Amino acid sequence: MSAKKTTKKTVKKAVKKAAKKAVKKKATSKKTASKKPQKMRALVCAEDASCFWTTDGAVLEDLQQLETAFGSMEDEVFLHHVTKEKNDFADWVEHVLDDAACAADLRRSKKPSSARTVVKRHLRLYTI
Repeated sequence: MSAKKTTKKTVKKAVKKAAKKAVKKKATSKKTASKKPQKMRALVCAEDASCFWTTDGAVLEDLQQLETAFGSMEDEVFLHHVTKEKNDFADWVEHVLDDAACAADLRRSKKPSSARTVVKRHLRLYTI
């Protein structure tokens, strides 16, 4: 009888292990299957009246210039444009540069460095 018990335990362990692998594999395949190839976009350049003027005097026309500006922007300048109530950068990106996805990600940024990372990531989707 002890051989049967050992065999049953071994089979149960093997079944549990296989079930865990199947669940893990299924979860992994869902992640990779949900990624759709993104269409490349043309970089939008704002007209003179629609450019973004920062409080330190920088005038920005497109996402590339915004990414560069975030790289050297003082926290005070960033915090003037980004508060709990507003995010001027995200609003400009959404309404003038027509990139709602980038704007949504920018709204979660609390520092110029994280905003720069967001813009840099979104710039990969553009033909430049």
